[in-house]
Amino acid sequence: MADGVQVADVISTETADDIALICIDNPPVNATGHAVRIGLSSAISDINSAGKAKVIALYCAGRTFTAGADIREFGKPPKQPSLPDVLNEVERSAIPVVSVIHGTALGGGFEIALATHARVAIKGAKVGLPEVLLGLLPGAGGTQRLPRLAGLSFALDVILSGRQVPVSEALEKGVVDRVVEGAPRDVALAAARQVLDGTLTTRRTDRIEAEYDRAVLDATLEGVRRKAPHLFSPAKCVEAVAACNLPIDEGLKVERQAFLDCMETPQRAGLIHAFFGERAVSNIAEAKGPTREIAKIGVIGGGTMGSGIATSCLIAGLPVRLIEVAADGLERGVATITKNLDGAVSRGKLSSDKRDAAIAMLEPSLEMESLSDVDLVIEAVFEQMDVKKDIFGKLDAICKPGAILASNTSYLDIDEIATSTNRPGDVLGLHFFSPAHVMRLLEIVQGKHTGADVLASGFALAKRLKKVGVLAQVCDGFIGNRILAHYGLCAAYLVLDGASPQQVDRALEQFGFAMGPHKVSDLAGLDIGWMTRKRKAETRDPAQRYAGDIADKICENGWFGRKTGQGYYLYDSGAPVPNPEVAGIIDAVRAAKGITPKDFSDEDIVDRYMTAMIVEAARVVEDGTAKRPVDVDMVFLFGYGFPRFRGGPLHYADTIGAAALVERIEGYAAEDAHYWRVPDILRKMAADGSTFADLNKEG
Repeated sequence: MADGVQVADVISTETADDIALICIDNPPVNATGHAVRIGLSSAISDINSAGKAKVIALYCAGRTFTAGADIREFGKPPKQPSLPDVLNEVERSAIPVVSVIHGTALGGGFEIALATHARVAIKGAKVGLPEVLLGLLPGAGGTQRLPRLAGLSFALDVILSGRQVPVSEALEKGVVDRVVEGAPRDVALAAARQVLDGTLTTRRTDRIEAEYDRAVLDATLEGVRRKAPHLFSPAKCVEAVAACNLPIDEGLKVERQAFLDCMETPQRAGLIHAFFGERAVSNIAEAKGPTREIAKIGVIGGGTMGSGIATSCLIAGLPVRLIEVAADGLERGVATITKNLDGAVSRGKLSSDKRDAAIAMLEPSLEMESLSDVDLVIEAVFEQMDVKKDIFGKLDAICKPGAILASNTSYLDIDEIATSTNRPGDVLGLHFFSPAHVMRLLEIVQGKHTGADVLASGFALAKRLKKVGVLAQVCDGFIGNRILAHYGLCAAYLVLDGASPQQVDRALEQFGFAMGPHKVSDLAGLDIGWMTRKRKAETRDPAQRYAGDIADKICENGWFGRKTGQGYYLYDSGAPVPNPEVAGIIDAVRAAKGITPKDFSDEDIVDRYMTAMIVEAARVVEDGTAKRPVDVDMVFLFGYGFPRFRGGPLHYADTIGAAALVERIEGYAAEDAHYWRVPDILRKMAADGSTFADLNKEG
């Protein structure tokens, strides 16, 4: 027995003449857990000891071959036998072993197949080594056996990309020997017989001399350091693959050490947190209740957001009725959706047939009354409360009973919007992120009257759209934009007090963000923030110093960023170039405010910016706007470009420590006691030594 699992329940053997069959049956994905490892090792040993079989065929039950490690073992002390040791036994088997791949053979599953002496794949299967996506590298022989079978270039591509490789490509590269059709057990018997009659050749990778090209390795290493300077594991992957010219036992030792080096990095911890967090956000009671049927969707607004939402629904196979108030707006919306779908085809994300089917499911209309039969309406118009309330009042009269009424608002009060209807239980927020057909985050906003089945339907929709749905409560900006508003002030204060927009952007890009905040603002449109500052002007706290002067003056010139060709940067040449006139605006604002600029190091900038983000993120958890810290982390990973290898702002906070953060905030408060205030939750953590990870476990 292993961890309560009977070995006999997950590994079975049988014989047929000179053939021994080993079947792995460990639902749902035949993961390489402790019981599987014990059972596979014993089966190989016992069959060899008996000496009756002349060939062993290994296959899996269920819908897939072994799809990787058992995630229940992540973070726990390793138990023997290890997968590398088991696979060495497989490779050293005196009786040849042929594996049959169906479904997906990923990570340790693919490494099992690589350790066998021949590989037969069932049509439609895929193989891959995705460990780099978790901050690791293939640690059970993948970096040694794959290049010996398929060459350096292919092995490096598969290992560094983490992509799933169709078996047609694997066949072409010599990784699999045949691609056939049939049930796994039948194919296993047929493959074993082909080994016996000599029509399927077996070979041991430890006896294959790898092709070796130092120039390819050097160029690859230079490339990963240039493209992923923040990441540790890609360079370690290359280092391990480079050992494939050694005897395999020595190469495996290099691989093992490189794997252990990766295991000790904070990047691995951050990427594992992201992996589990993506699954955790929907593992809540609110997402699991009864749902309403959503077979047809209405989208109000054919602008960038509405068109993106419609595109996402169409790609998911959901018919969409698109509503606009004017013919030219409707035409632009249809054109944008068509362009989005064509782009998905060109990127290989959508077939031409599916694109045509999606277009056929789009019904443009100028009549809101045509929404009378849809199951869900998503409003995506201007961020003005009176406009939204007017639309929801009309929808209340038009839509059938039980239809879900959703707003894509980024900031506004869902409860106030719901007051314009007689069915507040049918109303919720579905906050998509732009471009909505690309960005994976969907904030699912629960109003105080939102029905449980309506909320669960939001999560079901997120799953169908292949988005990461995160529960949020009502407040200005919900989870993401509320936190953004706070740390956006920090970026503005840094520029007011002495840093340049370019230095702030550079420091945060070096930290791991794809784009600094000023480039992001230019991309989103500076007019959006300008409009928000105007909307909130009357409620602004007079005790807080205003941070929007510079951005306001840039907008007063009609410079809204990329859409107008200039903002903080100029875009005439495509790539952003600092706008020289912004420096004059900054100098003038500082002079008017009596600010003497001071120097900030890049480290100062990162520390202040990240601390500001953590402070408001902590408050969002403290007041229940977010259910758990992991929900905040996933919002930022999937909606705000937070570096995935850092796990999210609150996972990153744990790497700093609550006590250090409190000390840092109190130091900053000497300059601005209104902005820099320690959240109670953080002060408590500093006192008792607890972490945000602890709160995730409690949640």
